[in-house]
Amino acid sequence: MTPADTSIRGRSPTLIRAIATVGGLTMLSRIAGFVRDILTAAMLGAGVVADAFFVALKLPNLFRRLFAEGAFSVSFVPMFSADLESKGIDPAVAFAERALAVMIAVLLPLTILAVIAMPAIMTVIAPGFVDDAERFDLAVTLGRVTFPYLILMSLVALMGGVLNALGRYGPFAAAPILFNLCLIAALLLAEPLIGWGIVATVGHALAWAVLIAGIVQLLWLAEACRRAGVRLGLPRPRIDARIRKLFRLMAPGALGAGVIQINIFIDILLASLLPAGAISYLYYADRLYQLPLGVIGIAIGTALLPMLSRQVEAADTSAALRTQNRALDAALLLSIPSAVALIVIPQPILTVLFQRGAFDAEATRATALALAAYGIGIPAYVMVKVFSTVYFARQDTASPVKVAIVATVMNISLSLILIRYLGHVGLALATGLTAWLHVAILVRGLRRRGLFRLDAETRRRILGQIAAGAVLGIALLATALLTGLGSWLPLGDEAGARTASGLWAGPIGLMALVAMGAATYFAAGALFGGVRLSDVKRLIWKKAA
Repeated sequence: MTPADTSIRGRSPTLIRAIATVGGLTMLSRIAGFVRDILTAAMLGAGVVADAFFVALKLPNLFRRLFAEGAFSVSFVPMFSADLESKGIDPAVAFAERALAVMIAVLLPLTILAVIAMPAIMTVIAPGFVDDAERFDLAVTLGRVTFPYLILMSLVALMGGVLNALGRYGPFAAAPILFNLCLIAALLLAEPLIGWGIVATVGHALAWAVLIAGIVQLLWLAEACRRAGVRLGLPRPRIDARIRKLFRLMAPGALGAGVIQINIFIDILLASLLPAGAISYLYYADRLYQLPLGVIGIAIGTALLPMLSRQVEAADTSAALRTQNRALDAALLLSIPSAVALIVIPQPILTVLFQRGAFDAEATRATALALAAYGIGIPAYVMVKVFSTVYFARQDTASPVKVAIVATVMNISLSLILIRYLGHVGLALATGLTAWLHVAILVRGLRRRGLFRLDAETRRRILGQIAAGAVLGIALLATALLTGLGSWLPLGDEAGARTASGLWAGPIGLMALVAMGAATYFAAGALFGGVRLSDVKRLIWKKAA
């Protein structure tokens, strides 16, 4: 590469530093999202406007998950990284510009068509609204406001992929925070906006906030690209060999994302056959279950893909194996304690976070059972992210999709069996157990290709982390039995009414428990060789070669 190229790429962060950057910003985003959820529930409730807004938001989010953040990212980043490694910055940016032009050429008419055909689209995705003119008309109106978010987020995903490949992970990881802040601002300003006649309802304020958030995120990423020395032009769109390859790589990813959405749909369908409350129990459990998956899984996958792609392009097999082993080490180091906590003490966690108002003690107990069942699969799902990325870095998007289809079929089959005996907990347990099957099939495929080999250090650390997790579980269980968590996490009566003492004692008690658990886990990890603080410090501050 030329000196200019080097200045654009800047310093390559270590894997651990990249994970810390993405993970920390993702955690901030999740916290902001949790605040947004609390405000939305308080101000929007669960009436006609809420139904219309959630459906209007679901449509662009569905396409975003199918294409922009899933299939496109895992296909584009390895190709851009390969060009960057083998050809230099100028050809890589030229490829990104061609992809940008084609993306706009495809998504702009799609967006216009969707806005025009929104009544027909709503008839398909929300057939229950057809007989309710108020909800249907409102959903169509709000859908027309929110759908352009799709094209904005697709452009953000492309720019984020460019920045990640350049080793600049912060701007893209921070983009979801801006989304949540825009919606929080809309909720706080909704009342005066309605009073001034600018918007008709809180739902309208939120819908416009979604569109504004997309614009803000796009401007944020464009400025980050400019600061990184990359200015993306907009050439005439044309389909060349590289763009055709990008589409070929995207197709399996889109199929895989579609399979996942089908799986989610079937879970909701099955839960709807259970007594009232089952869907809510699974929803609230999923909110907490997704927290470690989002923070750890997204952070590791985002950091690992461009690094591994460059090493694969450089044919540095030993470096690629070291990188994926370090990623696996980091994945289990962080996911094991999360899983143990959700399995051993789900009820105190839920009591502090959700038990208030209509969410009573019985709802807490039922949700806690589902959360514990979900928790079984947390380490597996994070490992799925690591091992899928190993395939993606080699521009193989088809194999992980085939495995995802098999895992989805198994999940549905297991759900049909367990729901008969365990109700809503059976659905959560099927999800947790299937995750381990997913890992096993991915690892089997990597072994056959000679792409999975644990070095002695990784084996030692994983065994130490498992031992530390066992110690943590025993410590949490002993604390629960000896102190009685209900007595020192007082939150209110059985109906969920918040007491004055519980307002502070619950969160303080939970934070103390988390601090004790973290200290126990990392101390045990150091004792059993699962983690060395000096190694972590060295990995964070040492420059990559």
